[in-house]
Amino acid sequence: MDGIMNIVYAILVLGIMGAVFGGLLAFAAKIFHVEQDPRIEEVRAALAGANCGGCGFAGCDAYAAAVVAGEAPPNKCSPGGAATAEKVAAIMGLDAEPEAKYVAFVPCSGGTGVAKEFFDYEGPKDCAAAMRFGNKGPKQCQFSCIGLGNCVRACQFGAMHIENGVAVVDREKCVACMACYDACPKKIIRKVPYEQRVLVGCRSEDKGAQTRKMCDAGCIGCMKCQKECPHEAIKVVNFVATIDYDKCTGCGHCAEVCPRHIIHPQKIYEQ
Repeated sequence: MDGIMNIVYAILVLGIMGAVFGGLLAFAAKIFHVEQDPRIEEVRAALAGANCGGCGFAGCDAYAAAVVAGEAPPNKCSPGGAATAEKVAAIMGLDAEPEAKYVAFVPCSGGTGVAKEFFDYEGPKDCAAAMRFGNKGPKQCQFSCIGLGNCVRACQFGAMHIENGVAVVDREKCVACMACYDACPKKIIRKVPYEQRVLVGCRSEDKGAQTRKMCDAGCIGCMKCQKECPHEAIKVVNFVATIDYDKCTGCGHCAEVCPRHIIHPQKIYEQ
């Protein structure tokens, strides 16, 4: 009998304690409750919902809160584009200023049979895993694309694929969220203006003689493009041609004179 009473008492004590603590939590929740601006939910609902981070924030929730707090403009949702920017701006009572479109670009032309190999890699199809051997992957050039598809798998928009051993971006699908950059162990992927008509398909900072030994399509820093550009929009920096996008008119003359053919014209479609 005493054993049963002890169990009953224990249950009663636990029940009372639970009720007391529950009441205290409810009271604390009411006292410390912070009202959330209802516009945050409205902005969040207007976004594309990709949670890609292309806006520069951790996700759609963080970006929506930043917009309402006045810490971010309404036009940073790349997947949503102009239509989303207009919706968000209307919620905030702002004008939707057009946001320049950007895309990812892989500055590497060292595909299979072009870039010299350091060793034959037969491990997992993972760029980071391949990097563990020699700290630069199977290709001799430390600035080359490994080409095992980490960026492809990270892209939720289907905007990347591997072509001849190098990652290639589909410019019409890309929203410049740069998840590909985060997935790339070499961090070679760049964010460039969509309207840029020529891009340098190499970022090797090795001297020309060394680049020649390692890749048949690497920039050798010969400076011919720099000397020939009528707008002074391209210069050789750290042994690699670098375009000043603000000065470049897209005339394509640099691509014509490049002896290594690594300056590539880009297809531009009307937006």
